[in-house]
Amino acid sequence: MPASRIPRLARRGLAAAMTAGTALAAFATATPAQASTGGASVGGSPVTCTSQRPGLADRLSQDLAAALRGRQGSTALALYDRATGTSCAFRAHAAFDSASVVKVTVLGALLRQTADEHRALTSREVELTTAMITKSDNDATNALWHQLGTAGVQRFLTLAGMRDTVPAPNGHWGRTQITAADQLTLLRLLTSDNAVLGPGARAYALRLMSQVIPEQRWGAPAGAPTTATVHVKNGWLPDATDGWRVNSVGAFTGGGHDYAMAVLSDGSRTMADGVATLEAAARVVNRDLNTPAAV
Repeated sequence: MPASRIPRLARRGLAAAMTAGTALAAFATATPAQASTGGASVGGSPVTCTSQRPGLADRLSQDLAAALRGRQGSTALALYDRATGTSCAFRAHAAFDSASVVKVTVLGALLRQTADEHRALTSREVELTTAMITKSDNDATNALWHQLGTAGVQRFLTLAGMRDTVPAPNGHWGRTQITAADQLTLLRLLTSDNAVLGPGARAYALRLMSQVIPEQRWGAPAGAPTTATVHVKNGWLPDATDGWRVNSVGAFTGGGHDYAMAVLSDGSRTMADGVATLEAAARVVNRDLNTPAAV
């Protein structure tokens, strides 16, 4: 595959990019003007939604709570929908092991680095990033993590405003600590104009996420409308004492769709149990956001 050309990003200075990250983080948590609010709870933790579409916030919060009650282990969720001015959060700032969803962060860090160096991805970097995202190849991730170094990953996190994400030490990238809120911040970066990732970089990342192999397209895509282009990355990691970590992040574009979700979990007895938890929540999101408003 030929090297993908990433348009050069003019140097804006670290301070300017950090300011952009701050603005993005604030936008990610802002409540839309004149939005209605809905709330429910799961295990004593609130499921809070806001929306500019009448009735949607309450329906989403209640349906998500019903989908997550009684599930094994712990779960967290964050979502936005630009079309309806909707956002939801459930334990969105709780820390989870990333497993392979951190690979989108690795890709973002590499794309930012190439922009700073005013160069395109090399053919080797194209090969590695393609394998890392579309097939979740660990060897490719190891190579890119080593190339970037923890400092390179952290620099991207700082620019992106992903303040709660902590890169794992000693190359153990699957143990990076992430939150649903930070993962949603990353998805916002990939789907909107910003000073951190240029249009070519964003298009490249989204294209890879839309080409994930079929057997890894579970989680966030569950129940997605056929009119949407689905960009997904999943992660799964067994733990001998604390059960499976199973995570999914996805963005939905095209056909009038412009929304994203991050669903994280740990403590499931099996990977299948973790996937079932994620997909129960994803089906609610994909159904409720795409149900026409009552006239």
